[in-house]
Amino acid sequence: MAAPGKVAAFRLPPLPTIGEIIKLFRLKALKQLSQNFLLDLRLTDKIVKQAGELKNAHVCEVGPGPGGITRSILSAGVEQLLLIEKDARFIPGLQILSEAAPGRVRIVHGDILTYKMEKAFPKHLKKSWEDEPPDIHIIGNLPFSVSTPLIIKWLENVSKRDGPFIYGRTQMTLTFQKEVGERLTANPGSNQRSRLSIMAQHLCTVENCFIIPGQAFVPKPEVDVSVVHFTPLVQPKIQQPFELVEKVVQSVFQFRRKYCFRGIETLFPENGRLKRTEQLMMTADVDPTLRPFQLSMSQFRNLCNAYRKMCDEDPSLFVFNYREELRQKKKTRSLLGSTGQPEQTEEENHL
Repeated sequence: MAAPGKVAAFRLPPLPTIGEIIKLFRLKALKQLSQNFLLDLRLTDKIVKQAGELKNAHVCEVGPGPGGITRSILSAGVEQLLLIEKDARFIPGLQILSEAAPGRVRIVHGDILTYKMEKAFPKHLKKSWEDEPPDIHIIGNLPFSVSTPLIIKWLENVSKRDGPFIYGRTQMTLTFQKEVGERLTANPGSNQRSRLSIMAQHLCTVENCFIIPGQAFVPKPEVDVSVVHFTPLVQPKIQQPFELVEKVVQSVFQFRRKYCFRGIETLFPENGRLKRTEQLMMTADVDPTLRPFQLSMSQFRNLCNAYRKMCDEDPSLFVFNYREELRQKKKTRSLLGSTGQPEQTEEENHL
């Protein structure tokens, strides 16, 4: 019995185990959807704990599958739980959980990549971007095939303050392949430093919480899994449009083992490429002989700011596409025949 004046904590009634749900509905992980089930409720509790205080919060769980993490979220005392599941086979098992928590669960059969998150939560939960994060959380054991495109999409939403971030600085607790988790949190000089490192860390505080060994999943994946927590920053470390930052960062990491100026060159058309590359590197005050993974966040900020200034002076620069230039050169070669034409460079072959 609850103490006087206190609301009793929510408890799920006795339910079939996750293993029993899988047997009952004959659920099988589909390799083509890179599905892996997490059956150990101690681990699902640990994932949910990384999200922070969830009592009376509103939560969206992405890809709940048979509902292991779902149970841990409900046990944390959330007010509302939105489940977005693409695979219709899991819906009946999730409905059992919905019936066990009346009025708390809403199930959507749909694809998270296309679902409109702007209307996922009540309007009264909205907070100013400068305030503390709202009582809204996104949690998910993401299929490996969708994790990277999804986090890039959500980082763009963070930059534009739309999608699930229309409510404020919504926090996310998500799983990734261990290697992707290392990239998301890698520091300058680390071999794992990559485009993902810059795109995530310039917009969010990113924490690699803990590693789940592969053998904890059914079926066992070939890799271990990282649990990563994201909290959007009040001010991004690079204050430029998402598309511009992504273009610069992607270009720099085109040739991650070469000097960084080689990637920077791909921002500019062949005519005047060297001169403009030198101009950008000098304006940004970046050593052209550093490798991409050695560059600090402030150096990326300087590169983006300098590139923005050059684009303002020549708007055609931003729409320039290096790969398209290579395609056109290759087409010209094939039309003229290979005789007397220079062979493709190593970089061209790489791209």
